[in-house]
Amino acid sequence: MAEEDSVPIHRDFSASTGVETSNPHVGMSQDECVDRIRKSLKHPTVRFLREHMEKAGCPVWPRLLTAANCADQGSAGGYASRQGVTICCNHMTIQDEINQVVIHELIHAYDDCRAKNLDWKNCAHHACSEIRANHLSGDCHYKRELLRGFMKIRGHEQECVKRRALKSVRNNPYCSDAAAKDAIEAVWDICYNDTHPFDRAP
Repeated sequence: MAEEDSVPIHRDFSASTGVETSNPHVGMSQDECVDRIRKSLKHPTVRFLREHMEKAGCPVWPRLLTAANCADQGSAGGYASRQGVTICCNHMTIQDEINQVVIHELIHAYDDCRAKNLDWKNCAHHACSEIRANHLSGDCHYKRELLRGFMKIRGHEQECVKRRALKSVRNNPYCSDAAAKDAIEAVWDICYNDTHPFDRAP
């Protein structure tokens, strides 16, 4: 059995998480979604992150990956400490979207493992992981931004990382709008420049 086949992929028909999606109206079936998640585990960046999580001593949870139908219309996926990664199948349409969600959420999982004491109720902790996940996952590559309708080329990447990180931290019930903005600004330099486990931003 291939290593990728040994990762449990669960089905959850009622999950609700808070990471933005660009296409909330069309989705794929659970069976297709599970198959696409398995394919994403062969993606070089996903394999790299999993290897580094194991090196950091992270347990592989019994629910590492969950294929879900998410109630939140803006959700692509999410990560919860000790619960794992959720992929919102009803908001996924192509393999690349699933790859991106898995990579983004595995960066959160890596941060959770590496920090040992990461507190998701702490706005600064959450902001740092969101900055890293948006920066290191490729979520803000200029081609993705163009597809979202953001046409600025110069300086687009940092603006995108801030915009997406702010949106996620604002969704944290423990962080007000002002607290989310303050947290992003306070940790920006340290967290944007922290590229672990990559040598540099991919």
